[in-house]
Amino acid sequence: MNRIQHKLSDNKKILSIYFTAGFPMLNDTKSLIENLAQNKVDMIEIGLPFSDPLADGPTIQESSTQALKNGMTSAILFDQLKGIRNTVDIPLIIMGYFNPMLQFGIENFLQKCQETGIDGLIIPDLPLEIYLSEYKERFENYGIAMIFLITPQTSEERIRLIDANSNAFIYMVSSTSVTGSRDSFDENQLTYFERIAAMNLKNPQIIGFGISNKTTFEQAVKHQKGAIIGSSFIQFISKNGSDNVQSFIQSIL
Repeated sequence: MNRIQHKLSDNKKILSIYFTAGFPMLNDTKSLIENLAQNKVDMIEIGLPFSDPLADGPTIQESSTQALKNGMTSAILFDQLKGIRNTVDIPLIIMGYFNPMLQFGIENFLQKCQETGIDGLIIPDLPLEIYLSEYKERFENYGIAMIFLITPQTSEERIRLIDANSNAFIYMVSSTSVTGSRDSFDENQLTYFERIAAMNLKNPQIIGFGISNKTTFEQAVKHQKGAIIGSSFIQFISKNGSDNVQSFIQSIL
């Protein structure tokens, strides 16, 4: 059982936090991970900045642009993550686009993930079919979980195909729009949450996009295992810096 599966087996709802590596400052990555882990966060998604992040809203796009200006690269991120498993034991996932990973070299990228203790990858622009035909065996050889996204428009057939080929959790995108903060979910979104829960999938689901406060977190975890907060956390550290994350986490839990 890997770290993600072990965490998902806990009898509690999961709070996952996303932040962009290299933001606000280039060397904030390790301290942010350690601060989040010390403040009851269950899982962390580390965003690998990219110049054309199609699924991301303005807040994450801006943080990605700033991180690139700061000098963040895949090589620097892995260098920053050296020794992180000496201080942090919760699951760590890299979320990023496929192009930077291809440029780094998929085999090298997976090897570095294994060496530094990364548990899984979320790659929004890597289709399931390509993953299965070209990369699944390599991911499994390095013990790296691949996490797929579904949306309200994803067919039941495809959801079940994703479920059959997943071994961690399914990332449930709350809406068809890009990432961003919202004050609450509408009736259609809540119905979608209920519909997916009723499918009784073998993998738990964690909801992302639009989780920004205690209300949206509680709405998201009513039927699913957990929720991911990204944009509102990035806005918080942009204003308050990377050290004082405790107040943000306390406002959610």
